[in-house]
This record gives sequence, structure tokens and C-alpha cells, in this order.
Amino acid sequence: MLELLKDLWGFMKERKKFWLAPIIIVLVLLGGLLILAQGSAVAPFIYTLF
Repeated sequence: MLELLKDLWGFMKERKKFWLAPIIIVLVLLGGLLILAQGSAVAPFIYTLF
């Protein structure tokens, strides 16, 4: 996982594509939120956000 982050950062740094960083961060956060909501008691509260 750490190697993937290093490669991604190297790509953005070399090609000056820093605008990709917020998109990637939001996608990772939403993915983590969906994984957490799948089997927890917090799920009904998270689904009301969407």
C-alpha cells in the first residue's frame, strides 16, 4: 500500500497533476465510509447523509 502511494505521489509530482490529490482523497474517504457502514450500527445514520 505504501509503495502505491509513493508511485502515485511521484506521478503527480513529475507530471504536475496535483489537482488529482483532492479527488483521490475524497474517493478513499467515501470508500472507507462505505466499508465501515456495511455491518455496523452506525449504518442508518450514515445513509441519511446521502
